[in-house]
Amino acid sequence: MTQRRTFAVGLAAGLALLAAFPIVPAQASAELEKGASSFIESLARQAVDSLADQKVPRPERIVRFRRMFNDSFAVEVIGRWILGRHWRTATDAERTEYLRLFEDLMVVSYVDRFAEYAGEALKVYRALTENESTVTIFSEIVRPSGGQPVRVDWRVGRNKDAVYKIVDVVVEGTSMSNTMRSDFTSVIGQKGGQVSGLIEVLREKTDALKQEAAR
Repeated sequence: MTQRRTFAVGLAAGLALLAAFPIVPAQASAELEKGASSFIESLARQAVDSLADQKVPRPERIVRFRRMFNDSFAVEVIGRWILGRHWRTATDAERTEYLRLFEDLMVVSYVDRFAEYAGEALKVYRALTENESTVTIFSEIVRPSGGQPVRVDWRVGRNKDAVYKIVDVVVEGTSMSNTMRSDFTSVIGQKGGQVSGLIEVLREKTDALKQEAAR
């Protein structure tokens, strides 16, 4: 390869990287990071205040958590990404039912974890801008007993109306979205490549979780 060709290839690769990771002005980056950090800290306080009180009946905690989940997470964006290429082949009815069951699964799976709250605190220690609308917030859940903190990273997006929404949660290096995408893809494969098979499994799982909690 000639020197000129080597330079051209290197330049093209460099431009591709710049396109993938656009440079965000420092002021805009700082504003995005500050806003997203405040959003996560506020959400943590709200979760403790609304969901950690064991005197609140479980049905009411479910209502509160569902509202918080929809207000703070990009539910449809996450759900569509998790379903991957199968979203394109799903019917409108299947998409609607899948998103409903996905929301139900998240709510009934996590609402009771707040009842186990024992004074843990979420500490944001760093933020990293990915692009002009997405930032990762790095945090730790610190135990009052002084045990090993749990690392939690939040990928947060901001839309044109300056509304922040969580698009992924990474706990100790494991992505919630990636894990669920792998699991759901496996289920669909076992069900003959049909989204209807995944919907059936999700319905059974959410029903079982609801019945278990009602005991």
